[in-house]
Amino acid sequence: MTTTERKTRVDLARKAPAVYKAMIALDAAARQGLDPELVELVLTRCSQVNHCAWCIDMHTADARKIGVSEQKLFLLNAWEEAHGLYTEKERAAFALAESITVLTDGFVPDSVYEEAAEYFEEAELAQLISLVLTINAWNRIAVSTRKTPKVR
Repeated sequence: MTTTERKTRVDLARKAPAVYKAMIALDAAARQGLDPELVELVLTRCSQVNHCAWCIDMHTADARKIGVSEQKLFLLNAWEEAHGLYTEKERAAFALAESITVLTDGFVPDSVYEEAAEYFEEAELAQLISLVLTINAWNRIAVSTRKTPKVR
């Protein structure tokens, strides 16, 4: 099977329904108490880092539905250079999300964690970390089961 012919090889919802239901519950729990726009931006950014086309497609569509601007979505992969577009809180969330997502560089740097802690109350920070953990699991599920976005 070529890359362009790839199809989902395993339907997790059907073949591992308890895991799938647990992931749905985890996803819902991780979003609680967080701004919906921030949620979709973080989910999209982690999915970009993980090269998960299916999740990028889904979360950019969801972001548009709640009013996230096209400019914020188009420049998300260059958020560090897009000064003035994202709030300091969003930028701290992106830095933390990327650090958690890419652990091959080592641990989450103290400076990144401390900056996020400046903008997020402790409970909100716990939710943000949970959100990042959850999308990383979803990205791995989607990539490993060969999910691809539908061409529109």
